[in-house]
Order: sequence, then structure tokens, then C-alpha cells
Amino acid sequence: MLPEAGGPATEPTLRERTEKAGGRGFVSAVLWVAWFSLVVLWTPVVAAAFLTTAWWDRGRRIAGRVFRWGARVLMAMNPFWKLRVIGPRPDRRSHPLVVVSNHESLADVVLIGTLPWEMKWLSKRENFRFPFLGLMMWMAGDVSVSRDDPHSRAEAYAELGRWIDRGVSVMLFPEGTRSRTEEMLPFRSGAFRLAIETGRPVLPLVVSGSRMAIQKGSARFGNADVTIRILDPEPVDGLGMRDVQALRDRVRQRIEAARTEQA
Repeated sequence: MLPEAGGPATEPTLRERTEKAGGRGFVSAVLWVAWFSLVVLWTPVVAAAFLTTAWWDRGRRIAGRVFRWGARVLMAMNPFWKLRVIGPRPDRRSHPLVVVSNHESLADVVLIGTLPWEMKWLSKRENFRFPFLGLMMWMAGDVSVSRDDPHSRAEAYAELGRWIDRGVSVMLFPEGTRSRTEEMLPFRSGAFRLAIETGRPVLPLVVSGSRMAIQKGSARFGNADVTIRILDPEPVDGLGMRDVQALRDRVRQRIEAARTEQA
């Protein structure tokens, strides 16, 4: 596209120069190497925060925040992703919260990790087996689960409840895994049962635009203009176990409506 007559020519962005060079696969490989290098280098930083604060910081807020600061560095290293956050940051007095989000891409973990408050994440056990990363997740207080094991799920939700008792918010993807299509998967009930059991509000997040960031089954970075919308918390006052499904469906409808509005 030519600039308007008399107007200044615009400099192509790094993303556009990379596209013209046809080097997306090569740059993706370089980025993965850079990301893994950062994970290795970041591990002793998180370890230092953990070892010096865990004995008095019962919520591991400091170790968790140091760990998740790495997500901002990862974002800064990636020329293909842009992120916009819409909606008010939840008031500090409203924590702890049960935070839930739709799940479009592996990139969602990095993108949501840039939000400026601490959350303990529920993550599949396999992620804790990654060298260095799994150790940092453990030091930050994230919770592992084997999704096909009912006993593991029960233990994981009990551990999330203990973090809430310490005043720390928790983060879950109620779809359980990334959707391969633009349609959200059905929500599981665990997050909403946890919210009712602990009496803590549900904070819905809406992620849109991340599907092409890292497509499921691919390791190549794609262009992604991502929006995270923070919705108003969904109260659970007066709700009991009989209301779990209704709460789950109500939150899912709110997320779906916001996704449609952002599309």
C-alpha cells in the first residue's frame, strides 16, 4: 500500500519486516530458544524470592509475582503479539477471587500472567515436569492436577481452597483445555463449586484474539491482537451446592456475550 501523496512514508514494524522476509518459522524457533533461556535464567531469581520470603509470606505472593513478572518479559520479546486489557482491576479488598477465563491458546497463560495481581493457577501435572518451569510453578504456589484422576482433582481443589483461606486468588480454565474451534467448550463445575464452598466471588475474564498466537498442535508464533476483558465479579452470596450449575451457566453466558461483543 502506497502512502498518500505528500504524506510521510511509514516505517514497517518488526512484525511486517519479518513477514516480508518469510522467516516466521525461523523467528519462531529463535523465540522459543530465547524463551527457554529466560526460563532457565529466571529460575534462580524466583528461587531467591521463594527462599527469602516463603517462611513469612504464607500466600507466596512475592514469589508468585516474581515468577509472573517473567510473563511481561516474554511478551516484550515477542514482536507478533499485542495485548490490550479492558475493564477495572479488581479492588484489593475484593480478593481473594475465583478467577475463570475462556481458553483459546497456549498463549493465554502468558497473556493472563501479565495481569497485575497474584493468582495461584490450576495446571495439569505434565506442566510441572518441564525443566525449570515446573520448579518455578511449585515455588510460586501453583497447583497441579491429573485431569483424569478424581482423587487428584479433589486434592487439587482442596489445595486451591487453602490458598483462598490465606487470602490469595486462584485462576482456572473451566473448559479444561483449549478449544480447537472458535466455539467455547462446555464449562466444568469445579471452579464454581469452589467459589460457593469458600464464599468467594467469581471473576470472569474474557480472552479474544489469541487463537492465532500459538495454534493448537503448532509451535509457530502467529500474529495476534489480543484483548483481555475483566468483567464484574459474580457474587455467590446465599448460594448452595444446588446452585453450582446455575452459577456455572450464568458465568459462561456472560463470557460468551462479551466475546461476541468484542468480535
